[in-house]
Amino acid sequence: MTAVILAAVVGALFALGTFLLLRRDLIRVVWGLAIISQAANVYLLAMGGLAKGTADSVPILAGHGDHVPQTADPLVQALVLTAIVIGFGMTAFALVLSYRVYEEHDTLDVSELGDRE
Repeated sequence: MTAVILAAVVGALFALGTFLLLRRDLIRVVWGLAIISQAANVYLLAMGGLAKGTADSVPILAGHGDHVPQTADPLVQALVLTAIVIGFGMTAFALVLSYRVYEEHDTLDVSELGDRE
């Protein structure tokens, strides 16, 4: 049941991001890219899953004896955390560039910006 919910959430995020990416407003395009990147992060976390922890995979569990809890893959979590930070920085940079475009051209409509020289 959880896998179905996660698949629906990832699909909805990708659909919303694609919908926003196809809009004419530049701010919505930036938000569409941000949502698609977050959908990719949710997908990676969902595919990381849980596994039986061993002393070889997680050294801190060596002293727990026979009772070893399930653990998530820390590599996936580290990669997603890095992707979140980079995505936040790129979104902030794209919003600043969008503001600069608005100051220069007095519009955020992508089709009007493409018609100008």
